[in-house]
Amino acid sequence: MKKSLIAAIAILVLLAAVFFATKSRRIGQSQKIDQTDAVKVRLKWLHQAQFAGFYTANEKGFYKEKGIEAILNPGGPDFPAVQMVASGSEDFGVTGADQILLARDKGVPIVAIAVIYRESPFCYFSLKDSGVTRVQDFVGKKIGVKLGGNEELTYRAMMKKAGVDAKSVTEEPVKFDLTPLLEGRVLAWPGYSINEPIAVQEQGFEVNYIWPKDYGVSLYADTLFTTEAMIRDRPELVQRFVTATMKGWNYAIAHQDEVVDFTLKQSEKLKKAHETAMMAASIRHLKPDDKPLGSMEKSKWEELQKLLLELNFLKKPVDIDTAFTVKFLE
Repeated sequence: MKKSLIAAIAILVLLAAVFFATKSRRIGQSQKIDQTDAVKVRLKWLHQAQFAGFYTANEKGFYKEKGIEAILNPGGPDFPAVQMVASGSEDFGVTGADQILLARDKGVPIVAIAVIYRESPFCYFSLKDSGVTRVQDFVGKKIGVKLGGNEELTYRAMMKKAGVDAKSVTEEPVKFDLTPLLEGRVLAWPGYSINEPIAVQEQGFEVNYIWPKDYGVSLYADTLFTTEAMIRDRPELVQRFVTATMKGWNYAIAHQDEVVDFTLKQSEKLKKAHETAMMAASIRHLKPDDKPLGSMEKSKWEELQKLLLELNFLKKPVDIDTAFTVKFLE
């Protein structure tokens, strides 16, 4: 009888322990969901449909579901994402994949955690009646060049692959004003197929596209990144942010009209027709194949680094394995 009583008490104690452990775990989970982490995100450029997936994750509550309040800040020349994230003033950023490697070469400890545009929308384009339809047609002509970034890298890689000597063309440094192209003073222009060519077409001009991919140059473009410290100290936050962001992008691809409206909320300067065209043009670059959104391959990073070295953008290789991680991608 005494042994039976002891056994019964032991069972009750065990059941009580399980109950309180389960309750405690549930409370802990509830606290984690209820807790909101505010994170600052520095986009690559000004607000536009290029970043629709981020706006979608906010508008549809995907960030909120993961306990995140995402503050999406526009980028641009005065707000370089790499410097702002590296300094700690922002938590996540979007930049060109090449900028990740160039930053790490300078000792800046940033890490790519997802690629948004897995195929770069960068291209060259010309007016339809210019006769310029391929890189070889650049010879003897004035060609616009954006110096210092991935635009110049892609241009020089295209020229090399096409066997065209840069000395055979007149390179004209250009920025954002398309007037020299429209007036015929520059015959080929560097831009992003999701933006500048659309703006030219909106003014009544037809264009020829010259795609880097046709010359064997296919690079990652917009890349989501954070710091080594964030990955080390807050891996669960990085995971939640990446998961919500990718959910936003998947939704954006499937509901283009709806997410254009989300985009228009970001700035009164945006026009629906242009953002609609930008979103439609983005799809082929966001998802150029059947691989999941955000996915990255070491071979593509190695290809990018090889180009940077060949064209003297990099003086020595960086450790590719530390430059990106896929552990936060589902």
